[in-house]
Amino acid sequence: MTTHTLSVPAGEVLRSTAAAASMFSQRSFGLGARSIGEPAALRRHPHLVRFAEVEADLDLLIDRAIAAIADGEPVEDEILGHYVHIASLVRAVSFREGKLLEQAVERLAKANPNIVVLTQSLKLPLVKAALEAVSGNDWESLDGIKLDCEAPAKGSYTPDLILVNRARHTAYILDLKRSLASYGDTSRLEELKLKMMASAMVLPDWLYKNQKRLMVDTVEVAIVDGASRPSDHAAGIWALSEIDDLLEIDGVAACMAELRLRFGRRVQQLLEVEARKALGVVPNAASASAVFGKSPIALNGPARSYEEELAMASREDGDGHYDLGCFDEDQDDEPEPVRIRVGFARRPRRH
Repeated sequence: MTTHTLSVPAGEVLRSTAAAASMFSQRSFGLGARSIGEPAALRRHPHLVRFAEVEADLDLLIDRAIAAIADGEPVEDEILGHYVHIASLVRAVSFREGKLLEQAVERLAKANPNIVVLTQSLKLPLVKAALEAVSGNDWESLDGIKLDCEAPAKGSYTPDLILVNRARHTAYILDLKRSLASYGDTSRLEELKLKMMASAMVLPDWLYKNQKRLMVDTVEVAIVDGASRPSDHAAGIWALSEIDDLLEIDGVAACMAELRLRFGRRVQQLLEVEARKALGVVPNAASASAVFGKSPIALNGPARSYEEELAMASREDGDGHYDLGCFDEDQDDEPEPVRIRVGFARRPRRH
């Protein structure tokens, strides 16, 4: 796999001596997000998003996530007793936070017109040859290999998001986790990486055949830790605070941090209300209002979920594919890419 030594962009301030040292290693990429209020000279990317511009959309996503969490109907449990509702909420939070992060990244990515976000029909085949290749070889020896997505497969892998940077002809396979703390030292993380890398080897062919002949010559994978613990780009781990560099948009990390802050506040208020009920203390109107916001939210869920709205929009567009607007329907004889690069995500190089 091709590697690059990256230089420090002009005007960039390093967070620490350790971070500075890591910038000059072959396999370490990216620093934490900077404030969106920086002078233009310290901007790292040509695109910018501010929370005020997306606040209404992100608040709506939070409202729907909270409504879905509160709408769950727990199964009676003799051990948990009347505390079962609290346990049910905690389990629902883990799932809904992951979905919230996906939806927020999809929304914020719109600030970069070069980025196409794929979220539907993303079941990528785990081709047998790809699984054998990634489990028995160094990544460097796989550079340039592209496999047929219709070859014999052993199951499939569904990434959270696929980002395609049309300007760079690069695709990113992203798996967003609310926190990697639960993975610990188990083999689950390595199994996930293997699936992601095997999928990367067939993604160019899959995109070409399923996304209107969309062509990429590089595929990179990244597991994004929502808790923003120390990243390890050489192992494919990115902190959420570094996501500006994946999307090439300043301010995304700041928006995601504010999103998590607001979501966390609402979740804690919801848990407090449920704890008061469990203890026989009637929650006051102010507590309930803080949880569900100023406008009422149906606890049975919104009339149409965020995912359903995306599906409706896709059907209204026609064939369910994203219209990339840069491929002519008459170019049926356009050759497929013959060489690709696969590997863990790196910081994009500046032109």
